[in-house]
Amino acid sequence: MRQLSLKSRRVAAAAVSLVVASGAAACAGPQDSGAKGDAAGGGKPRKGGTLTVLNSEPQTDFDPARLYTSGGGNVPSLVFRTLTTRNREDGAAGTKVVPDLATDTGRPNKDATEWTYTLKEGLKYEDGTAINSADIKYGIERSFAAELSGGAPYLRDWLIGGDAYQGPYKDKKGLASIVTPDARTIVFKLKKPEGEFPFVATQTQFAPVPKAKDKGTKYEEHPVSSGPYKVVKNEGDGEHLVLERNPHWSEKTDEERKAYPDTIDVKSGLDSAVINQRLSTSSGVDAAAVTTDTNLGPAELAQIGSDKALAARVGTGHFGYTNYLAFNPKVKPFDDPKVRRAISYAINRTSVVNAAGGSALAEPATTFLPEQKAFGFTAYDHFPAGSTGDAAKAKALLKEAGQEKLTITLTHSTDKNRQTSPEVATAVQEALGKAGITVKLQGLENNAFNDKRWSAKDAPGFFLSRWGADWPSGGPFLAPIFDGRQIVTDGSNYNHAQLNDPAVNKEIDEINKLTDLDEAAKRWGALDKKTGEQALDVPLFHPVYKRLYGKNVKNIVISDWTGVLDISQVAVK
Repeated sequence: MRQLSLKSRRVAAAAVSLVVASGAAACAGPQDSGAKGDAAGGGKPRKGGTLTVLNSEPQTDFDPARLYTSGGGNVPSLVFRTLTTRNREDGAAGTKVVPDLATDTGRPNKDATEWTYTLKEGLKYEDGTAINSADIKYGIERSFAAELSGGAPYLRDWLIGGDAYQGPYKDKKGLASIVTPDARTIVFKLKKPEGEFPFVATQTQFAPVPKAKDKGTKYEEHPVSSGPYKVVKNEGDGEHLVLERNPHWSEKTDEERKAYPDTIDVKSGLDSAVINQRLSTSSGVDAAAVTTDTNLGPAELAQIGSDKALAARVGTGHFGYTNYLAFNPKVKPFDDPKVRRAISYAINRTSVVNAAGGSALAEPATTFLPEQKAFGFTAYDHFPAGSTGDAAKAKALLKEAGQEKLTITLTHSTDKNRQTSPEVATAVQEALGKAGITVKLQGLENNAFNDKRWSAKDAPGFFLSRWGADWPSGGPFLAPIFDGRQIVTDGSNYNHAQLNDPAVNKEIDEINKLTDLDEAAKRWGALDKKTGEQALDVPLFHPVYKRLYGKNVKNIVISDWTGVLDISQVAVK
């Protein structure tokens, strides 16, 4: 979610919630499921059987143009292959971009404003016809059509002419900034340098779509598969999705997807408690079942902890996500850095973590970037308060600011399923109270809360917020939050502090030019540390995700890119 246009931000606003849902689950640190790789479930994985997926959220809009990313839940990437994809390995190794339909992750020109890809030989659709570069160009172009909106917005902002293009149904000429000189070559021409283009090429808009088979909004009923599975049933707009093998998929062209089961049966719209109970009992078809969007809660984890066999079937995932306290410096007294620093010192992260579900479900944070190398994590704590807060330091700063009897309002969501919940707000209230700050809580229904916090005009002065990245890098994490050019006055605004620092903006542009992702990561980490000095936010915690899986499921892989069990790797007994 970086460098977004106004329209893009409105789309992305929904995406943040999607990332949390499909990844209330999603990625960020060492994987400690206790069952990894071939060892998970015992024995070597073999082909065959049916894998059942039990989810809360339906797999709606099953069209590569409309899906935000192939990562959420992993189901789309079983059907839609893209130019690049994520490395399907545990933990940090899973944050790497690797080739998928393409022979490599892309070849940039000198200033990273042009990227060239060559398709592998022998690629075929489910009907046996060949996949070519024109199909990928067309698949991308149709994602610009208004009736197929919902996907990731980057290409609209990055491609030359992308901001004005309305899709192939209205503009038959297509995008001149996507060139296909032959059947296996595709070239992208960008408005500005984008060293992380290979990450964007993992998103479902890069899946090939044969123009002759396109049925517009009805394409989702039977999209043409380029992956190891094809859709044979889609009921209730994704509530029941059944996938079977694509006979023309070849593992010789696909090093990432194992495709062990013969059938994937995705059942959604289920209550989370029911899902966890079914996985816990693990009887009948549920013995070969997983979930990609339903987390275990504190009470369920406590029960599981006393059962070693059950505990061995819990996968742990981390996602690039940070929950934090946001300030709007346009509102007094948060325009005073001393007040913001005082609050930073007063926070009791132990009580906040407990309110978020305990140390098994949340890790305390003092940096905005999550603790992953891929993001460029650089350790810092500009306002060291220990694990329980430094009330004395906070009081001293408030005295300097002339705010010894400070009363403020903290706005939060009333939705208890989210980590901006009343429990977290109460923990903040109690910690600040010890520093002499009276905190009044303002709870809003979740939609009203989001409308408030994403408004540059009406945002409260002090509120709970959260941010997750579309790919494992500091770019989509820091740019939307601190790039002054991304402040939106009449739409969804993620730069809560409304920071518009020319030096910060310039550094973001300079990092975007880098195609050396390791060097870019270091620069993102340094930028995080630099912006952190201004106390524009108070990082609270990074969520951790715990998921049960059935007793007959093996080959568990949970990467730090998605944080969810990768069903492209799973085998069933």
